[in-house]
Amino acid sequence: MILCGGFGKRFGSVTKETPKSLLEIKKGYTILDRQIFDFSRADVKKVYLLTGYLSKKIEKRYGDGFLDVEIKYIKEDEPLGTLHAINLGIKNVKEDAIIRNGDVIADFNLKRMIQQSRKSNFPLTMYITKMPSPYGVIELEGDRIKSFREKPLLNYYINAGVYYVKKEVFPFFSKYKEGDVEKTIFPLLAEEGKIGFYVENSVFWRSIDTFKDLNFVREEYRNRTDKPWGYEKLLIKTEHYLMKKLYIMENYQTSFHYHREKDEAMFVQSGKGTVVFENKKKEFKTGDVIRIKPNTPHSINASENTIIFEVSTPHLGDTVRIKDFYTRLKL
Repeated sequence: MILCGGFGKRFGSVTKETPKSLLEIKKGYTILDRQIFDFSRADVKKVYLLTGYLSKKIEKRYGDGFLDVEIKYIKEDEPLGTLHAINLGIKNVKEDAIIRNGDVIADFNLKRMIQQSRKSNFPLTMYITKMPSPYGVIELEGDRIKSFREKPLLNYYINAGVYYVKKEVFPFFSKYKEGDVEKTIFPLLAEEGKIGFYVENSVFWRSIDTFKDLNFVREEYRNRTDKPWGYEKLLIKTEHYLMKKLYIMENYQTSFHYHREKDEAMFVQSGKGTVVFENKKKEFKTGDVIRIKPNTPHSINASENTIIFEVSTPHLGDTVRIKDFYTRLKL
């Protein structure tokens, strides 16, 4: 379920005609597109959109399906808070559900969260992540300033807005008829020891509450393309070379492919996995450099969430796919 029925009042006149969830984070690609895409690549095949304000515009965009996901709609006629919307959704669900806030963009491994949650003894699992400081911080030593750190992760975790809810806990939600779930049912379940957590310090996480947040996400999506295995982002393009950032999620794999002309070196910033060639495999870890010559078929298989900086000769669009290990989705 995706909670996408809010008014988006902080966006003023922009959301008088367009629901907040349909604001674009890049041309032709909305907040809600990205969220449904997350479910698709986690192999979730049915999504309920918990709508309200401007529901018809959401229904017009997605119809009864988007990407390879079946779409259903549950409309809240009167805005009574997230708990009321979730209760309406629960009435239509007979199995465990993933519930997420409709205004969060996050690079995290939803499939891994689902797997962990299913094995957990907790009836509800919350995705949590460390909060980045909105400002740079200063480190002190004695009576002097020792150093400056630019917007580090703080030693606090926040509710990242995604929940795996087992059907056994559904009756708890009916204890309240309205209000926000964070202020009602979650404190109750926490007191009873019924909330576990899935922690992942995301490559990118942002709740889109203001124009500043929206512009921050749009800047992230400049020259970025989401992929079934993560994303790639073009960082530098000159007549002499290209530089890209690749994010590959744990247990995901890029296509088996080669480049006719592009000669590339991949610098592993974090994570580990295997580069699969035609007749061999080569393991990699943080700090390794991998050279891929032209016309060399290969695939990257991540055994941890992995970030790679790829530096290559300037040949965009020089990819020949041999085999995909996923359903190719057109965004």
